[in-house]
Amino acid sequence: MTRRIIHFLLTMLFIILVGFWVYTSVSGEFLRQYRTSQRRTVETVIAGFPAENQDIDGWLKRLADDKNSCKIAFVSEIPMPGEKLPSAPKGDPELSNFLINNEEFANDPEFSKGFEYASYEEIYRSVKNWTVGPHKAQALFFAPAVDIKTREIEGVLVFAFNIDGERNFMSMLNMLFIGAFLLFTVLVWQLILSPDPIIGFALAGLFLITLTFVAYPLFEAFRLSIMENGRFSFAVWKAVLQSEGYLAALKGSLILGCLTATFATVIGFIFAFAVTRTNIRCKKFISIMGILPVISPPFSLTLSIILLFGNNGLVTRWLRVIGLDFSIYGLTGLVIVQVIGMFPIAFMTLSGVLQGIDSTYEEASLNLSATKLKTFTSITLPLAVPGILSAWLLVFTTSLADFANPLLLAGDLKVLSLESYIEVTGMNRLGHGAALSLLLLLPTLTAFLAQRFWVSKHSYVTVTGKPSGRLTEITSNGVKKLLAGIIITVIFILLVLYGTIFAGCFVKNWGIDYTFSLENIKEALTRSQDALFDTVTLAAIAAPIAGLIAMIAALLIVRKKFFGKRLLEILLMTPFALPGTLVGISYILAFNHAPIILVGTAAIIVINYVIRELPVGIENGIDSLKQIDPSIEEAAMDLGADQVTVFKTIIMPLVRPAFLSSMSYTFVRSMTAVSAVIFLISAKWYHLTVLIYNFSENLRFGLASVLSAVLIIIVFTAFGIMRLLVRENANLIKNVT
Repeated sequence: MTRRIIHFLLTMLFIILVGFWVYTSVSGEFLRQYRTSQRRTVETVIAGFPAENQDIDGWLKRLADDKNSCKIAFVSEIPMPGEKLPSAPKGDPELSNFLINNEEFANDPEFSKGFEYASYEEIYRSVKNWTVGPHKAQALFFAPAVDIKTREIEGVLVFAFNIDGERNFMSMLNMLFIGAFLLFTVLVWQLILSPDPIIGFALAGLFLITLTFVAYPLFEAFRLSIMENGRFSFAVWKAVLQSEGYLAALKGSLILGCLTATFATVIGFIFAFAVTRTNIRCKKFISIMGILPVISPPFSLTLSIILLFGNNGLVTRWLRVIGLDFSIYGLTGLVIVQVIGMFPIAFMTLSGVLQGIDSTYEEASLNLSATKLKTFTSITLPLAVPGILSAWLLVFTTSLADFANPLLLAGDLKVLSLESYIEVTGMNRLGHGAALSLLLLLPTLTAFLAQRFWVSKHSYVTVTGKPSGRLTEITSNGVKKLLAGIIITVIFILLVLYGTIFAGCFVKNWGIDYTFSLENIKEALTRSQDALFDTVTLAAIAAPIAGLIAMIAALLIVRKKFFGKRLLEILLMTPFALPGTLVGISYILAFNHAPIILVGTAAIIVINYVIRELPVGIENGIDSLKQIDPSIEEAAMDLGADQVTVFKTIIMPLVRPAFLSSMSYTFVRSMTAVSAVIFLISAKWYHLTVLIYNFSENLRFGLASVLSAVLIIIVFTAFGIMRLLVRENANLIKNVT
């Protein structure tokens, strides 16, 4: 071990020496060229100094009008060392005022040195930088003002160059070399000292990803909330926490989130249980309908509900005829809309969990004369608790972060996501919007920690070898009829709502002109070609990346113990709780300047997709891994398999449903994203959902319906391809007996 430590220290010493040489070479060359460019500017200007002291004011004015990269002032009388200027300079007002009134400058040796060099017809650059007017980091040059005819010195020209560019480059260079040094330190540490380099590299990579794309943007958003007019201040938070309206919005968000999460989890569990644990018919159709709401833009579903149940909706008018007064706006309407739109999150999460439960436990319970109800309540339901809690948490955080539905249906109900969106887009108060969005982290993190505490107190392992392929029926005919009735009701509601979307494809403009027409299809497809290509491309890139990272993260969280594990979990789960407006704004704040400039590129959109949807994949992976006995992996390693082989041949096949679910969900959410991506798109990279939103906002619901239908078709096609490429694990297929 001592020898390995010595090797590590010698290697790091070599890296430091090489890095220092490279750093000094790069920085020195940059500063030389940067300052040479400034000196050439000075030489060019003084070469045009007017002859015989004529029209100096006009010459200085023309220089100022040309918008040079510097401020220029002409000093006609050179002061004695330690004295102020005897007369006011001409030229730039800010620089002139600085030279005549700044006693610190007059007493500084640089002041006398500059004028001395200029008197000998030499150019001098001050070693120090000075603050001139409201600007900072000004480099001063002193140059002789020589009459081009008489060659006599008429005075001194003082130049003030803004060196923000120099400082920004040096700051970027410092951060780059610090980051490179840390990266090399981790690499060398893992290669020389770590007993398991693969795990070490994986952990280092995850921490790097989360710190760069989660913590750093959040820090930028938080910094914005505690800054006012460029100064540190808690005025924003004071205004937020003392406002009765904002506190009412927090209460409204919590009530809405709890109700939505509870009902959506119940419906999602019913769908998942029926598909994975019963012999109910039409399972494929039920599965398709169970994921339908998440593969279309949320505002499309909301607009369908408004057109049917709004104040002037078709159903609302009929209800008024029979004497019923119904309003979809407010808490009731929002709960209905969010439950319909978000229960697929619970369904997709619980499907993998219920499918992975080894049915031999249920069979053993029945063989011991337990009733089907007793078996369900004592075996199946407790084993599904991690998935149920995960599904509830994911729906809860999604509900809190949703602003599209409240924007259209909130009515008198206030929620924080909508208030933050209005603050940012309506009032242009980014600090208030960021503070309100950050306030949503409190209930989300509380729910997350409570869920983790509960799950950590229990064991849910069911797979200790090859899983059983049998599935013992534990539901009676009456229960199956009840489940089927609930599922049919939900599916009927979905068909009505989405039927509205597809019907809108064939009318001129839904809600205004119901004349049959095919023009919308042609126009929508023509105008959306670029956006359609960009959307599919970016989503296809993000899906496998998110799926793989999620499984690796889940494996490390469940199977490994390491310092900072809880912090890593929190960082990985945090993005799902953030409103999309906050994510979009924080990414713009963080990645629109050095050292990482991503705004306007496809990379920032893909990164946003991956980071935002990681929690779902991680939760699925964690729930699946909790059901797999670690002794299977330990046996493989005892037989000589390394971590990579164990991951590829044992873990990935067993968690394949969760991996497929993670990929599918990321692709779906990427295709239908709105809130964050609307801030990140550019002229080069557009998004289909933003185009749909623009059409809907302009009451071109026919065009929006066509693109929504196209989106649904594309996603379902992609699902089919994923099912073919990543086949279901045969060991987890259940046959009812």
